[in-house]
Amino acid sequence: MEGLQNISPVDGRYRNITGPLQDYFSEEALIRYRVFVEIEYFIALCHIPLPQLESIIDEEINLVREIATSFSGSDAIEVKKIEQITNHDIKAVEYFIKKRFETIGLERYKEFIHFGLTSQDINNTALPLSLQHGMEEVILPALKDISEKLQELAKKWIGIPMLAHTHGQPASPTTLGKELLVFYDRLQNQLNDLYNLPYPAKFGGATGNLNAHHVAFPETDWIGFAEKFVSGLGLKRSAVTTQIDHYDRLSAIFDNLKRICSIIIDLDRDCWTYISIDYFKQKIKTGEVGSSAMPHKVNPIDFENAEGNAGIAVALFEHLAAKLPVSRLQRDLTDSTVSRSIGMAVAHMLIAVKSTLRGLNKITINTARLEQDLEDNYAVVAEAIQTILRTLGHPEPYEALKDLTRKSNRITKKEVDNFIDGLNIAESEKIRLKKINPFNYTGIIPDMDAKL
Repeated sequence: MEGLQNISPVDGRYRNITGPLQDYFSEEALIRYRVFVEIEYFIALCHIPLPQLESIIDEEINLVREIATSFSGSDAIEVKKIEQITNHDIKAVEYFIKKRFETIGLERYKEFIHFGLTSQDINNTALPLSLQHGMEEVILPALKDISEKLQELAKKWIGIPMLAHTHGQPASPTTLGKELLVFYDRLQNQLNDLYNLPYPAKFGGATGNLNAHHVAFPETDWIGFAEKFVSGLGLKRSAVTTQIDHYDRLSAIFDNLKRICSIIIDLDRDCWTYISIDYFKQKIKTGEVGSSAMPHKVNPIDFENAEGNAGIAVALFEHLAAKLPVSRLQRDLTDSTVSRSIGMAVAHMLIAVKSTLRGLNKITINTARLEQDLEDNYAVVAEAIQTILRTLGHPEPYEALKDLTRKSNRITKKEVDNFIDGLNIAESEKIRLKKINPFNYTGIIPDMDAKL
């Protein structure tokens, strides 16, 4: 019952799908990642070491790190209670950690918590880190599943001829497997790009120049420290910033995810259409209802659900990518509220991926319908015939085939053969032309082993 009162469907209706994302994009997760960054930063200061931190010993550092590693839901609630007083989320985290330092007997070091930092040094490190981990642990495995399913179906159906449709009209034949291979290839291209995009972090103080750090300890190489600290977290430091990260690299990630969602929408619509023209059948699930009024219906609900959620994800990623890099002067707070919707975008994407995969697992091919459509559209071999006639020097072959194929709604094999018999070409060429049919005129199909 606990999901029934949630406003957002990603935490209500679809919670069984999006639940794993709570570890990365919930309010509790954000607080936990902030605590983690603060703690690791303090430990990094100890390793310089700053003079005031030289006396700390390994056992004490272990106690400090445990504040982050043992962080719990009750700890998050404690931070939120502090925030009710401070009205500042990062300051609440700082005070929480300082209180823990007092509890473990390390209060003498507590003023080096959040030393020299601004809120965005924490936020612009915690957010991309949570995104990176959420991608690696949840989204990329889901995308791998859908890629593998497309690969499986493409390989299984690579030799199944199918009438293609351009502009919704019968066109030169292809194979069913090849058409699915297109989507596999597109997804792989985007995933390859995604793997090469760095997750950025800003770490440079109040206006990006490490002012406070430098004035306190001018002999310390703070640039080198910041670079080492951020890279140690698995992130890429944005070296020249204002108070906040410029978000350009993060926007590149969102643009990439938006393209992946657009590919999924394209796949969903094609599968929906193949179901509507009876090329695909859907496996019937016991107890599942297609329509509240029409018992015979088996609606393509998975592809429709996926398309809708992918569309929401595209809209959110579009706004994140366009808005976050824009801020007034050194900063304004619009990025803070907008960045809280990163998890929403990722959640809708996950729903779309899972729904598409569910749909792909239900489809089977209707071979009889595929074959009938090819047989009923013999006119599609006109392209092949007129192309060969061009090589033979036959006058105006395109026009001749146009006249033939447009004289009736359906051209039969017999009519095509009669046309070929009337051509002034060698008998061997006529035999060659008559061997072309909609079932074998499928062109060069990619080598599955080489491609996949």
